[in-house]
Amino acid sequence: MPHNFDDAARAGVLGHMNADHRDDNLLIARAFGAATAQSATMTGFDGDGGEWAVIDAAGRESALRVPWPGGAITERREVRREIVALYDEACRRLGVPPRPHD
Repeated sequence: MPHNFDDAARAGVLGHMNADHRDDNLLIARAFGAATAQSATMTGFDGDGGEWAVIDAAGRESALRVPWPGGAITERREVRREIVALYDEACRRLGVPPRPHD
């Protein structure tokens, strides 16, 4: 059974990803199974992976789940590491130069 993060962790991560990293959400969605995505919103995550709601060119919504590249996690600080790894891999797959990470 995957680790479930508390409400504060979920709200913090989802708020940050959907306010500050909309383009990253879209890159991740396109690289990991939703090639025609026009928009993507991170909707959840647990210890095994992240979840996005994806809207395609026809306006249809679907769910996308992507496992964490480094395997299962249990700590909030690990979520950032795994999302950054997904972003880097998405850039690699799509041929997009990644921006530097702080």
